[in-house]
Parts: sequence; C-alpha cells; structure tokens
Amino acid sequence: MKKFLAAAMAMVIAGMTLAGCGSTTDDTKNGDAANGDIPVIGISQYAQHASLDNCREGFLLGLKESGLVEGKDYIIDYQNAGADDNITQQIAQNFSARNVALMCGIATNSATACYAAAEDKNIPVIFTAISDPVEAKLDSGNITGTSDKLPIEQQLKLIRDLQPEAKSIGIIYTTSEPNSVSAVREYEEKAAQYGFVIETIGVMQQSEVLQAVDNMIAKNVDCMTNLTDNNVVNVLPSILEKTNDAKIPVYGSEIEQVKIGCAASAGIEYVAVGKRTGEMAAMILKGEKTAEEMPYETIDTAEIYINPAVMEAMDIHPNDEILASAIDVTAE
Repeated sequence: MKKFLAAAMAMVIAGMTLAGCGSTTDDTKNGDAANGDIPVIGISQYAQHASLDNCREGFLLGLKESGLVEGKDYIIDYQNAGADDNITQQIAQNFSARNVALMCGIATNSATACYAAAEDKNIPVIFTAISDPVEAKLDSGNITGTSDKLPIEQQLKLIRDLQPEAKSIGIIYTTSEPNSVSAVREYEEKAAQYGFVIETIGVMQQSEVLQAVDNMIAKNVDCMTNLTDNNVVNVLPSILEKTNDAKIPVYGSEIEQVKIGCAASAGIEYVAVGKRTGEMAAMILKGEKTAEEMPYETIDTAEIYINPAVMEAMDIHPNDEILASAIDVTAE
C-alpha cells in the first residue's frame, strides 16, 4: 500500500518536475510504453558529468552493436536527476508507473531508486558505474550490470612512483555513498604497503565539499586522490582551483578527471564500461537471458592517464616507464 501511494504521488510530482531533468520523453513514447508496441528503456542518470555521460554513450553503443535499432527495437527515455536523490526516486517511480521494459541506473543512487521502484512489478534493472554492488545491496534479484571497481593498488603505486617523497594522501568522500565508503576502507587497508597515511574527510552533501577541501589543505597533505564520488566529481573544477593554488596535486579516478586538471590516474575507461552494460541489456531485451541469470560483471582493466602540463606545474617528473606506457590526455 505504501509503495502504491508513493508511486501515485511520484507521478503527480514527476509531471511537474521531470521536464527540467533532461527528459527525452514525449506523449508518443509514453503511449508505446503503455501499449507495449516498442519496448521503452528508462535511463536514470544521477548527475551530469563526463564520466557518467561516457557510461550512457557506451550503453547506447552496446545496444547498437548488439544489433538493436533505436525506434524499432527500443525507445530511450533518458532522465537526469541533477544529483538530487528526491528526483532519482521520482524518475524511478515514473518509469515503474509507465511499465517500461527495462530500467538502467547510471550510478548508485539512480540504480538503487530504480531497483526499489521496479521490485513490485518485476521490471528488470541494469546498472553501470557502481564500484561496489554488494555494499550497495544490488547484487541479487532481477538486477545486473557492470561494476567500475577502482584499481586502488595501481593508483597507490602510481602516486608512489610520481611522488617518491610523499607521505600522506587526502580523500574527500560522501559518507552515505556505499561505493565511496568501500573504496576509502580499501585505501586505508592498503596504503601502508606503499608508505602512505590516508587522511579522510567525510561530507554528507555536495555543498560541504569545498569547505572540506579547505580543511584538507590545512592538513598539509602531500596530494589528494579522487574516488568516483559524484558529490565530489560534480565540483572538481572548483576543487582544482583551490588545490592548484596550494600546490597540492590531485589524482583522478578516470580519464575525464585527468583531462580537466588532475595530474594523473590509474583508471578505467567509462565508454567501455557502459558498452558492456548495453550488451547485457540487449540480451535481456532479446529474451536471451534474464537479469537474474546474469551476475554483475566487474570491469577493472586500468590504463595510466597523465596530464603533463599539470604535472610540470606541480613539479612532478614521471619516470621513463610511466611515460612509455601512459596515455597523454592532452595529445588526444
């Protein structure tokens, strides 16, 4: 009964709010979902930044390369929550009320909301850009997808190679984000093997991040490393302004963060992550497998990305081995 009332309320609210959340839906597409003429895939993306955009791009590519044709085999209803948890729930309830064929949650908050909204109707859910599905409780039921587990040991080794004298690494993270909590725990467990101490500051919401950066700078850390924490990544350009002034290098968790000013990263490529998710979604739509029959997959093949201009400004000098194997993001 509670879920029924929540769904009814969400439909009223969604009618007023979703138009401003990146919707691609029109009345015809709603009709298709209701009548079952063409399967509708509801994509809920938690926030608007390059990493998650790349996941969505890859997801659509995976559907296409699996032989499905948009407009014929499926219709996309893309919604962006703007990093607002209330809107993620509204989007998911709207998808559920319309009986979409499949929900795709990009990032943990969106995937969790989709799974909760889909549960009563047994609508399959597929996720991407979730570092720890087990911690997020998205590892069983009518749900599957791809995990972007951070290559933490490779990142620690990279930082040690680039900053031989460094002793401390700062991490700012969202305390309610299961992926971030899990990643911080792993950093703390493994840091000593590479001679580091981890300094952490937890935040509850995006508005607290820049103050946390000031506090981290005051701790005189030797560098900072980013997770795939959306509250942090959403304000990364502002973070970098502060850390650049303080001459504290920041290491990213994937290529897009390095492109906009992080020094380097041992990270995965998010278009590839999204592409595999799209391939899995295609199997569900074709009836080849159910979400329950496909365990989630972890994509953990990492590349080294470097931003030479940033490293020079930070007086970081990569060795020949790194230069030979790394991808220079400024050369693309």
